[in-house]
Amino acid sequence: MKKIIETPHAPAPIGPYSQAVQVGETLYVSGQIAIDPVNGTMNMDTLETETHQVMKNLGAILETVGMAYANIVKTSIFLSDMGDFSRVNAVYGSYFTSQFPARETVEVAGLPKGVNVEISVIAVKSE
Repeated sequence: MKKIIETPHAPAPIGPYSQAVQVGETLYVSGQIAIDPVNGTMNMDTLETETHQVMKNLGAILETVGMAYANIVKTSIFLSDMGDFSRVNAVYGSYFTSQFPARETVEVAGLPKGVNVEISVIAVKSE
């Protein structure tokens, strides 16, 4: 049975989707962008700041169900410019210490609200 996950500590959806859906021990987190959940503004001063905000938003959703970055098994990263890969990768990588998740990174023609990076994840609660 699926359970819709919502937290005020991550941005509210900007369309007809949920922040995350949990099925059993698996959590499917919708793509997050750099919206600051406190004031609803875009946090895009630098690409690094933007990526940190995306990761914080993901972390807030994970925390809501008792998970952490270590529970992530699959990540999808969408970039508006593949030339930004190394900068985004450096920030992204700082949230993991070992047993890195599977991942793909793709360049797309455009992202919501004109952002540079969007990340979605799948996480599994481990015993």
